[in-house]
Amino acid sequence: MEDALDLRRYDVYTDLALEAKEIAEAAGGGPIPGVLSDLLEEDGIKVSRVHVQTDQGSRAIGKMPGRYVTLEVPDLRKGDTGLQDKVATRFAKEFETFLEQAGVGKTSKILIVGLGNWNVTPDALGPLVVENVMVTRQFFELMPDQVAPGYRPVSAVAPGVLGITGIESSEIVQGIVERTRPDAVIAIDALASKALERVNTTIQIADTGIHPGSGIGNKRKGITKEILGVPVIAIGVPTVVFASNIVNDCLRMLEEHLASHTQNAGPQIMGMMHQMAENERLQLVKEVLHPLGHDLIVTPKEIDQFIEDIANIIASGLNASLHDAVDSSNVAAYTH
Repeated sequence: MEDALDLRRYDVYTDLALEAKEIAEAAGGGPIPGVLSDLLEEDGIKVSRVHVQTDQGSRAIGKMPGRYVTLEVPDLRKGDTGLQDKVATRFAKEFETFLEQAGVGKTSKILIVGLGNWNVTPDALGPLVVENVMVTRQFFELMPDQVAPGYRPVSAVAPGVLGITGIESSEIVQGIVERTRPDAVIAIDALASKALERVNTTIQIADTGIHPGSGIGNKRKGITKEILGVPVIAIGVPTVVFASNIVNDCLRMLEEHLASHTQNAGPQIMGMMHQMAENERLQLVKEVLHPLGHDLIVTPKEIDQFIEDIANIIASGLNASLHDAVDSSNVAAYTH
């Protein structure tokens, strides 16, 4: 039964544990053993918690054992600053819980790592967050007696990508951790989703660390507790989706649309595709797209504004959760 739920058989690209769980449940026809989840919605913010407790659950959904929290806010696309402030405040509260569970105290030293390529907009989330977080380590190093209460040592770095530096991001971070000795690392990266509606409207927090490039099929050395020797909390936002997933979703929505308007129209028009399982139809779509240059990676045309907005939300939330002196009810005032 465990093999039947292995996501690798479905060849679906997603970095979101929530989506991986949904795919595995649909394939298996019910809840996944070893994977607990709950959902709550407040002020237009949907908070989903997934706890992968066992190796069986990990294999079933293709995610490492650990805790994953996903904030989904579809209305972020509207650019409502009031909603953005609410999301930043909610994010700060959820992130504080992760810090507590990881044993990170109020005075613990933090290293923030903004992964990604600042020259490519959909991959620039990490560097943009680094630009906006409140870094304080230099004050603790140079003038510790002048630092006001309510702050902690925070440093930040955007190590670039292998194609620019020639060095794995994980190796750069390892070197920094060895020299500066932070108590915890926060890694921020752009992710891939299987659903276009979750792109730029979703934030995932995980205590499992991060593997740069994994969302687009690249195999990179991870930034994890096992490698760095300190807790690693990962923050990710899906900024891209594979074209094959979009086409497959369009076919599914077309069938549902036809079925809702005319009886039996869906099966008649869709023909054999109506009888195909989800993974079979997705594989067919990928075969059709293959002559175009394998699978295409797609991002919304409004990505420039979206990426800045979501980076500001994350930076604001981090400032509030890491520094008690920052007012968590008005986190947006502390980004620059």
